[in-house]
Amino acid sequence: MSRNSMRTLWVLLTLLLMPLVGVAGVSVEDVRSWSGPEKTRVVFDLDGPAGYELFTLEGPDRAVLDIRNARLPADMLEDMAGQGPIDRVRTGSRGDGVRVVFDLTASVEVNSFTVEPSDGRGHRLVVDLKGSGPGGDGATDRAESTAREPTRSASSRSEAPFLVAIDPGHGGQDPGAIGPGGTYEKDVVLSVGRKLADRINAVEGMRAILIRDGDYFIGLRDRTRRARDANADLFVSLHADAFHDQNVRGSSVFVLSRTGASSEMARLLARSENRADRIGGVSLDDKDPDVASVLLDLSRAHTVEESMAFAAEVRHELAAIGDVHGRGVEQAGFAVLKSLDMPSVLVELAFITNPDEERRLNTPAYQHQLSRGILNGIRAYARNMRPDLHFGADEYVVQRGDTLSEIAMRHSVSVDSLRRANNLGNDRISAGRTLQIP
Repeated sequence: MSRNSMRTLWVLLTLLLMPLVGVAGVSVEDVRSWSGPEKTRVVFDLDGPAGYELFTLEGPDRAVLDIRNARLPADMLEDMAGQGPIDRVRTGSRGDGVRVVFDLTASVEVNSFTVEPSDGRGHRLVVDLKGSGPGGDGATDRAESTAREPTRSASSRSEAPFLVAIDPGHGGQDPGAIGPGGTYEKDVVLSVGRKLADRINAVEGMRAILIRDGDYFIGLRDRTRRARDANADLFVSLHADAFHDQNVRGSSVFVLSRTGASSEMARLLARSENRADRIGGVSLDDKDPDVASVLLDLSRAHTVEESMAFAAEVRHELAAIGDVHGRGVEQAGFAVLKSLDMPSVLVELAFITNPDEERRLNTPAYQHQLSRGILNGIRAYARNMRPDLHFGADEYVVQRGDTLSEIAMRHSVSVDSLRRANNLGNDRISAGRTLQIP
C-alpha cells in the first residue's frame, strides 16, 4: 500500500472513531435532594459537563429531564419519592443519554442551571421544582415563618409586638462547619434557634420568626429579605463556626464592618460564611447617584451604630455564661448583615472545632443557656428601643464582681425592687445566680 493510501486510510479511521470518543459520556456520580418551604431541589453530581433539557407534561403532572450522553444508576433515585411534590421517579434510556421522569402530586414550575467545579466539588446540574406539593408553596413558607408564634388572645396586646428574626445559618446541602466528632453546624444552630424562638414568644410584647425552621438551604439575600418582609425589629444570625486551631474557644458577636474586619479571625469567618451566596444590593435606580450614595452611607451608619449597641448587650450576657472570644464586639463584612432596615448581629455560639465546645453545643442544657443569654441581650436592647412596650420580667446571670446596685443601675430598676423580686435578705449575691429583673 502506498504512503498516500496509508495516510488516507488513517484519516478515514480517525473520522470513523471520532464519534466513539464520547460514547463513555458523562457519569452521574451522586444525586442529592431536599425540600424547603419554597421548592424541592435535586442536584446531580457529574464527572464532567453535560447537555440537558428540562420540561413539564400534564395529565398526569410530570417533570422530565433528559441528560445527553450520560449514564445514571437507577438506584441513586430510590430515596427521592415523597420529597416535596415528587411522588416517584423513573429512569430510562433516551438515545445516547438518560431520561429522568419525576411523577408529581401537582403541577410545578421548573428551573435548572449548571454549576462549574468549585470548593472541591465537580460539575453539578441543579433542578428546582416549585409548586403546590408539600414544601413547595407560599402557604407553607408563611406557615414556616410563623410556626413558633404563640397563640395570644385578641385583648392581650393591641400594640405591634417587638419582632425578632432568628436566622439559623446554613442548612440543607450546606452543613456549615463540622466538628471533630461529626457535629454539623446547621443542626446545632437550628436547635438553639428554636429554643430562642420559644423563649422570645413566651415574653409579653415580643414575637419571633424563624428564617429557617428545618433542614433546607436559604440564600443569604433571601434570609434578610424574609426578615424585612416581616418588618422585623432585629435580625440575629446564629452560627458555630470553625477555626484551624482546635484550642480556640468562646462565643463572639459580630456586626457589619463599614471598612475592614476588626481581626484576622473576623475576616476569615466572614469569607467562609459569604461563600453560601452572592450579596444582593439595594435598588436606588430612581435616585441621583450622589443622593443615593449619601442615603446609603447615612442609613448604613445608623444601622451599624444600632447594631453595635445591640451586639454589646448580647455579648455582655454571653460572657456571663462562659468564655467569650476577643476583647469586644467584632466587625466583619458578613453578607447576611448588610441590611439597611434593622439592627443585625451574627452570633458565633462557640467554635465547633474545639472538642469541648462541640460536646457542650450538643447538650440541651447548654443550648438553653445560650438561648437565655441571647434573649436577655435582646430584652436589654429592646427596653431602650421600645419603652412603650412592657416586656415582663427579665433575667440576669450574676458575674464575678457584680454588686446589686450596679445590676439595678444597669437595668434601670431600684435595688429594693431587685431584692423583692428575688427574695434577697441582703445585698450579697453569688456569681452564677440568675436574678429576675422586674
